[in-house]
Amino acid sequence: MKIEQLYTSCLAQGAYYIESNGEVAIIDPLRETQSYIDKATKSNAKIKYIFETHFHADFVSGHVDLAQKTGATIVYGPGAETSYEIHAAKDNETFKLGNITIKALHTPGHTLESTTYLLIDENGKDHAIFSGDTLFLGDVGRPDLAIKSDLTKEDLAAMLFDSLRNKIMPLADDVIVYPAHGAGSACGKNLSKETIGSIGDQKKTNYALRADMTKDEFVTEVLDGIAPPPQYFAKNAMLNKTGYDNFETVLKTGNIPLSAQDFEDLANHEDALVLDVRTQSDFIKSHIPNSIFIGLNGGFAPWVGALIKDIKQPIILVVPEGKSQEAVTRLSRVGYDNTLGYLEGGIETWISAGKDIDTLESISASEFADRVKQGDVNILDVRNNGEYASTHLENAQHFALDFINDQMNDVSKDKTYHIHCAGGYRSVIAASILKARGFHNLVDVAGGFGAIKQTDLPMTDFVCPSTL
Repeated sequence: MKIEQLYTSCLAQGAYYIESNGEVAIIDPLRETQSYIDKATKSNAKIKYIFETHFHADFVSGHVDLAQKTGATIVYGPGAETSYEIHAAKDNETFKLGNITIKALHTPGHTLESTTYLLIDENGKDHAIFSGDTLFLGDVGRPDLAIKSDLTKEDLAAMLFDSLRNKIMPLADDVIVYPAHGAGSACGKNLSKETIGSIGDQKKTNYALRADMTKDEFVTEVLDGIAPPPQYFAKNAMLNKTGYDNFETVLKTGNIPLSAQDFEDLANHEDALVLDVRTQSDFIKSHIPNSIFIGLNGGFAPWVGALIKDIKQPIILVVPEGKSQEAVTRLSRVGYDNTLGYLEGGIETWISAGKDIDTLESISASEFADRVKQGDVNILDVRNNGEYASTHLENAQHFALDFINDQMNDVSKDKTYHIHCAGGYRSVIAASILKARGFHNLVDVAGGFGAIKQTDLPMTDFVCPSTL
């Protein structure tokens, strides 16, 4: 028996490759599927099953493509309805994979069809669970994504409580926990940086598995502090239900080199968004006017999903050398399939063609501190709600990047704003969006709040996030 966790840091997502006696199961695959096929081929094994723990909202799964390429059966939990052929498992139904058995444990709560897959080894011993978004390390899945007219988040939270108590907690302490996500995912609140754990450890450390916890306490605690879901979640969930374009087709049409003139024509005639995925320092030095910065070196795909509202938006890319395929691939993981090409030769090609460029003023934290002391400075803190609530500069205006599209009336084009985040990535994203909407009096604070804390500027008293 072989179990391999295939973890993608940008999405904080874990897919799984399971192999036994020449048969393979893939759990929650990514959009690009060739690597799974290659692994099976190398082992002279056949992919038999594709198990989906639920309809994912934070990424587009590769299950449809993988099934078409391999003939594998897609398995969802009870009640799942799709536009393509699946096997909807019954609660406690078992599936043979070589010498091992995989049992479907229906664990509704995160979503109605959410299912945990229990792996039973060759000796009949419970070995591991693939818990999807039902159980994370340190947390549980948010129960507010499958709300219907007759079903509230409180109803789903109550279902999740029962699922955990009746299906997960009775398992032996040494059963391994393989979750779908780790720290950084918006599918939970306080996910651990660890990506593999055990039932016993979670019973000791996970607030949601306290033995003396009542259902009412669970509902209150699991719902406390949940931020609104990113706008792309519902769109990705729908793609996972209805299907999507073949990944290789998306890559072929999106990874096309464009001359400076063709690039400009597409921007103008197709109303294509110019997405600059280089580093923030490169963007600061020179960029195409009205382009949006979301760098590949940060939480690229989730920020694209959170900030670009139209999932079908035509996109053209400014990329570092050799990174065009990676950019198109990572966009497709969250359903942004309408990439039309990239600027061949990068920003240098644009400059050589005599096209206009723009820059962004960026100053050090020490220079920023001097400016604050010298007079009235407008400060935009674009960190998230929890970061800002923990501690922030006195007189800073909170302008969370997550909700920038809903906050544009809170800023004025007549003012100059100094923008900071925690480390410098999100502030440049925010500045690029503001610049594209006609705000030109902007100053980025390099190093963000981490650097600002080293100055003597007054800040609010620190409040531990766990007590907020």
